[in-house]
Amino acid sequence: MRTRAPVEACQLCGRHIDLTFHHLIPRKMHRRPRFQKQYTRAQLNAGIWVCRACHNGIHERHDEMALARDYSTLERLRADPQLQKHVAWVAKQRRR
Repeated sequence: MRTRAPVEACQLCGRHIDLTFHHLIPRKMHRRPRFQKQYTRAQLNAGIWVCRACHNGIHERHDEMALARDYSTLERLRADPQLQKHVAWVAKQRRR
């Protein structure tokens, strides 16, 4: 498990706050043959560093299959209109 983020700000909202690691392809999907055939181990373990509020927002808006299938890159997450609205709101929040 990663303990220290290599970046200093959330990769979605840009806030300088404690970060969590978000797997771009959720770990729950790693065992499925479709994903094992399509991605390398490094690709399956790739992720981004986000604040807890953004991380929660990602998982509240999409289930694991949708994340793995449709939102497996930072660019795709940033392009999602639902998530854009959430991230804009989070960016305005004070650090807790």
